[in-house]
Amino acid sequence: MPKIVLRTEIQASKDIVFDLSRSIDLHKISTEQTNETAVAGKTTGLIGLNESVTWKAKHFGIYQKLTAKVTEFDRPNYFVDEMMKGVFKSFRHEHHFEDLNGKTIMTDIFDYRSPFGLLGRFVDSLFLKKYMTDLLEKRNRIVKDFAESDKWKEVLNPEVYTID
Repeated sequence: MPKIVLRTEIQASKDIVFDLSRSIDLHKISTEQTNETAVAGKTTGLIGLNESVTWKAKHFGIYQKLTAKVTEFDRPNYFVDEMMKGVFKSFRHEHHFEDLNGKTIMTDIFDYRSPFGLLGRFVDSLFLKKYMTDLLEKRNRIVKDFAESDKWKEVLNPEVYTID
């Protein structure tokens, strides 16, 4: 079962980074290259515990749908989304947030299992793990860019946050 672990340092409050990471609207921005749209469930705003979203996106030239649900939630420290339906056999994406010397450390742990047994494992090693890593790194760059500038106010309500 492949596992991708990414650690991103962000010069912004943990509350803002946490909420950007669960923003449906920011996710759409970060996945423009795949024409990703939320088509069912929570389709805008901030996703929370026991809420799900169905995404439609174009990967490898084929439109696919994937439904993920937030199964664990401890604001602003941690949340987990897991695939309910989709092309993977399974996936679990943990999002961890911690304060460190005035920065937020955002850690993603993405565990997934491809379908088709041995063939799926071959595809993982050949290109899928790199493809998924690239998607997650791009998403994290967008979160970082929005959090470290005033862009976060485009997708979050600024009145909710206390900025020191």
